[in-house]
Amino acid sequence: MVTIRDIAKAAGVSPMTVSNVLNSRPHVKDSTRARVLQTIDDLDYRVNIAARNLRRGKTHTIGLAVPEVDRPYFGELGAAIIENGRRHDLNVVIEQTERSRENELTALALSRLRMYDGLILSAVGLGESDVDLLRVDFPVVILGERIFQGPLDHVATPNEDGAHAAVQHLIERGCTRIIAVHGSLSDDTDVSSLRHAGYRRALADAGIEEDSRLTLTLDVFSPEAASAAVHQAVDAGLQFDGVFCVTDYVALGVLRALADLGISVPDEVKVIGFDDVESSRFLTPSLSSVNPSKDLIAAKAVDLLVDRIKGATGDPVEFVSPYALMARESTAVR
Repeated sequence: MVTIRDIAKAAGVSPMTVSNVLNSRPHVKDSTRARVLQTIDDLDYRVNIAARNLRRGKTHTIGLAVPEVDRPYFGELGAAIIENGRRHDLNVVIEQTERSRENELTALALSRLRMYDGLILSAVGLGESDVDLLRVDFPVVILGERIFQGPLDHVATPNEDGAHAAVQHLIERGCTRIIAVHGSLSDDTDVSSLRHAGYRRALADAGIEEDSRLTLTLDVFSPEAASAAVHQAVDAGLQFDGVFCVTDYVALGVLRALADLGISVPDEVKVIGFDDVESSRFLTPSLSSVNPSKDLIAAKAVDLLVDRIKGATGDPVEFVSPYALMARESTAVR
C-alpha cells in the first residue's frame, strides 16, 4: 500500500507538504502542489477516508431514519436533507423503520455503532411514554409529530393549522359536505389525529355540523385503500362535495376513485391534499395541497444536528415549520 512517505520521497518533498496538499491547505506553491498531485496519480494513492475520520473523531456521516423510503413525502424530505448535509460536508445514510417502534429504537441504539456523527429520526412508533429512552449521549434530532417536550431537538409539521386552512379553503369554495380521509384516530399526537383536529375546527368555525359518516378511516396510508374507501362511501349513498385527504399520496387514490365513478373534479367534488409533493402539480386535475415547508424542515433539522455535533448545549429546541396553501385545479382554481 502506497503511503504519504512514499509520495513525499517520490516527489522530493516532506510528508507534511503531502499532507498539506491532500487537505487543500494554503501556503503550498502551485508548482509543488502540481508535482505532488501528479505523483499521487502516478503511484495510484488512495486516501483512507475511514481511518482518517476515525483519527479525527468524526466520520462526516449522519443517519436519517424514516418510516418508508418509497413514499413521495419521505423521498423528497430525504433529498432535501442530503442537499442540506452537503452544506456542512456531511454524507447522509438513509434507513427505513417501517413505522415500527422497535425499529426506531434500533436506529437509535445502532447509530453510534454505525459511526454516525448524529441521527435525524422521523418518529412514528415512539411516543411520549418513551421519553426516557431518548436520553442518549450523542446528537439526535426528532422529526414529526411525536414526543413534544422531550429531551431532544424536535422539528414538527404544522398539521392542525395546515389542515384547518385546507378545509377552510374547501368551505370558501362552497363545500358543506366534506369528507376527511385519514388513518386511525386512536392517538392524539399522530398525523391523522392532528390533521383531523384541524378539519373539525374548520367546520366548527364555519358553523357546519360535523357528520361522523364523512370520516373515512384507512388501515393503510395508500392510494389503493383510499380508492376503496371512496368507492364504498359512494356505494352506500353518502353525499359529499369536498374531500380533505390526510396526504397527497392518499389523494391519488381519491382522485382515481372519483374518476372511475364518473364524478367530476372540481365541478361536482373538490379535493385537497397535504404535503405538496412534486407530482401533485402534474396530476389531472392538478392537486391543491398544503405545503409544510419540507425544505425548511430539512434545513432546520440538519442545522440543529450540526450544532449539537459541534458541542452546542442548552434546552431542546421545538420548531414547527410554517405552511402555505397551494390552490390548484382540484379546488376549481385555474
